Amino acid sequence: MGNRKIKFSAGEYYHVYNRGVDKRNIVTDIEDSNRFLQSMIEFNTKEAIGSIYENSFIKDQQSMPKPLVSFIAYCLNPNHYHFLIKPLVDKGLETFMQRFGTGYTMYFNNKYKRSGSLFQGVFKAAHVDTDEYLLHVSAYVNLNNKTHQLGGFTSKLVRSSWKEYTTPDFQNLICNRNIILKQFNKPLEYRGFALSSLQDIIERKEREKELKITLID
Repeated sequence: MGNRKIKFSAGEYYHVYNRGVDKRNIVTDIEDSNRFLQSMIEFNTKEAIGSIYENSFIKDQQSMPKPLVSFIAYCLNPNHYHFLIKPLVDKGLETFMQRFGTGYTMYFNNKYKRSGSLFQGVFKAAHVDTDEYLLHVSAYVNLNNKTHQLGGFTSKLVRSSWKEYTTPDFQNLICNRNIILKQFNKPLEYRGFALSSLQDIIERKEREKELKITLID
């Protein structure tokens, strides 16, 4: 279980997640999904920032500010998200999440003519404190959409770092994959590990569902 009262330390790893208020969708079309990922990138800076529109004119990569956090894995589902994340500076995670949450909510509320909170309270977080835990959380986050077995148009709204881990020469990387992939001889081995881990998660969820039905009956 995530404990929001944990102390975040630079260089440590955390599983961060949240969902839409009242379980509502936080992305409803492809533009929203793309904007969500863009927000992850644009708000990840130690410097004061302008709007995403203004930042789009920054061409010189050497002039780009230093990041607050390093993403290890992520998954955006229609009504919730998961990040596996490492703060790079003191208060980096808290600062990024505040900027990200505020910035994306402003975009969403303006687009859909709504007001108020978009996310369900303060984000949840759990400290990932062992290598084994880190590997399993990476698999869970990378393949999180698969645990919900989404289909149809809903599946098109999903954004995940899975392809970053399994597609050779993948372009436009968001994640720092080295901490995970260096523990395997080649990416194909990680793919096998992650899919096996996913199957264990799905089977466990099914067993829990069956148990609840049995108890109700």
